[in-house]
Amino acid sequence: MIYKDFKGLKLSALGMGAMRLPVKDGRDSQIDQEETEKMVDYAMKNGVNYYDTAWGYHEGNSEIVMGEALGRYPRESFFLADKFPGYDLSNMDKVQPIFEKQLEKCGVEYFDFYLFHNVCEMNIDAYLDKSHGIMEYLLEQKKAGRIRHLGFSLHGGCQVLERFLAAYGDEMEFCQIQLNYMDWDFQKAKDKLDILNSRNIPVWVMEPLRGGQLASLDERYAERLKKLRADETMPAWAFRFLQSLPGVTVTLSGMSDFRQMKENIETFREEKPLNKEEMEALTHIADDMIKKIALPCTACRYCTSHCPQHLDIPRLLELYNEHCSTKMGFIAPMALAAIDEDKRPDACIGCRSCEAVCPQQIKISEAMADFVKRLGQPAV
Repeated sequence: MIYKDFKGLKLSALGMGAMRLPVKDGRDSQIDQEETEKMVDYAMKNGVNYYDTAWGYHEGNSEIVMGEALGRYPRESFFLADKFPGYDLSNMDKVQPIFEKQLEKCGVEYFDFYLFHNVCEMNIDAYLDKSHGIMEYLLEQKKAGRIRHLGFSLHGGCQVLERFLAAYGDEMEFCQIQLNYMDWDFQKAKDKLDILNSRNIPVWVMEPLRGGQLASLDERYAERLKKLRADETMPAWAFRFLQSLPGVTVTLSGMSDFRQMKENIETFREEKPLNKEEMEALTHIADDMIKKIALPCTACRYCTSHCPQHLDIPRLLELYNEHCSTKMGFIAPMALAAIDEDKRPDACIGCRSCEAVCPQQIKISEAMADFVKRLGQPAV
């Protein structure tokens, strides 16, 4: 395992994200405890020491399951990260009870790393509003030793990043951003990395495979990459890209099965940065792929817990993207036929509750309406 230095600590370059743990019967809230513990055991045995969970992951159950899985090991043998759920504005005045509950759910007395979660356009004003007392409280917990290192995760644009750093930058020890070769230009990840590097703020990476989109590429893309590195898997290419960037410390991967865990750990046994030709190949592939994307959903699932119709919004957006990219082919209609009638795009009531917590700021209600319109048109 590759390790990175951070304030006297040795952090595994690969961290286990707990947003996409194995589940039972396809239900996001029903985490497979046995399979998760098997993955944690393998990770611990093979040098992974960084684990990341959050209040909203798996409808609130990720913290509990990860706490139980890690609780079988000495507390000093792993680093645990959790986050204040500011993606939901109703939480802004609840920092103390939420923090206390998170410690309880994880079964720990302190968090090694704690983050302001999902700093973005939607919540930047609330995060900077001192009347909520969030920063004051978290600094108190840090002083008391219940938070060892304080940082933030970012889903907003560069302007939001600059505003947050202007207010709280002196207290921020690290920043977690969505960074992969597809979002390098598309979501201005390069600009965000440059800003953080200019301030010497270490970078944590989330969505390195863009919700799994970079784990399996179109055959023509894969063939191009294999000519450059015959032995690398497609996920490994995404990780090698990150290993080539300055400032990257921990890369979080939301591994959902044991196979993914084994493959990713194998990749992180050594660093193999990309050369100029390889970087250019990825850039060209990303540019081509982006042209085919309708909406940048990463299937984080924040939206689903706020949908009064209980729609599987990430799945519907995935089908919407597919339907758009194939010029309204037959695959999406066939997939929708297997979904209950009251869970299809036309069940969306346009309340926009999902949009209020979407990290990508996707206009979901408009996409659903457009999906319905497209489904009513003949296939090309």
